[in-house]
Amino acid sequence: MKTIDSGGLARAEDFVLRNARLIDRHRFAHLFRGGPAAAIITALRPYENPDGGYGNALEPDLRGAASQPVPAQHALEFLHEAGAGDDPAVDRVTGHLASIARPDGGVPFVLPSVREAPSAPWWQTADDPPGHIVPTGTLAGQLHRIGSAHPWTAAATAFCWAWLDKAADPPPYETHAILTFLDHVPDRERAEAAFARLREPMRGHVELDPYAGGEAHFPLDFAAAPDGFGRRMFDDATIEAHLDALVETQGEDGGWQVNFLRWTPATGPEWAGHLTVERLKTLRAYGRLSP
Repeated sequence: MKTIDSGGLARAEDFVLRNARLIDRHRFAHLFRGGPAAAIITALRPYENPDGGYGNALEPDLRGAASQPVPAQHALEFLHEAGAGDDPAVDRVTGHLASIARPDGGVPFVLPSVREAPSAPWWQTADDPPGHIVPTGTLAGQLHRIGSAHPWTAAATAFCWAWLDKAADPPPYETHAILTFLDHVPDRERAEAAFARLREPMRGHVELDPYAGGEAHFPLDFAAAPDGFGRRMFDDATIEAHLDALVETQGEDGGWQVNFLRWTPATGPEWAGHLTVERLKTLRAYGRLSP
């Protein structure tokens, strides 16, 4: 079984210090060096807008200041990591999401304000975009995880169930959102039934060769920890093979790189710093990060 030892963690730390954003530096310090959780919350504040939403390149591929739905999921994840599910920012961002939700409760993938600033080419939208499971499913799951009682949580949940009732062959980004929702939604019986129906279609879009090149979605992208529905999509041998590959693909510089388009120079190190923290979290969750 391959592991990242203390030397590998030190190299990862050096990579983060050389490349990562301040918020990912604080995440690394808190998660792996005992640093203060409060530093994550403080670093998150400048990304927050007066409307309670998040922009300002918290999602590296959205360079504008305007609040967008996807950065909200990053904010909720970082607040969760910091143990700050009761931070007032949670209610602020949920209120913002409620204000941009469509009548069916879903929030769009991206709002038309994306056109006001540079962004990656895949961030396209109609003038009046509908709600979408990406990122509504992720957001609803995150809010359930922290026990949010905001009314929009219930509206988003209803939207996700309606979406899932019609889903047949969800592509990878939808699968991410679906799994986060199913992992945390309170109706466990309905979640189990939805997963049983969609498991094989979702699995069909996953690259099982751990060394495949190009833009691909691998098992550990869906099973970042061993305690969710994503882990149940794959057998033990597959997970172990991909964990070995994850250890082996740590760069000589200590980091991990994304396998999708880096369309402007800043996004390369920003995504790599973020991904390096995420990869280390996964390796620790599976016992592959040595003390």
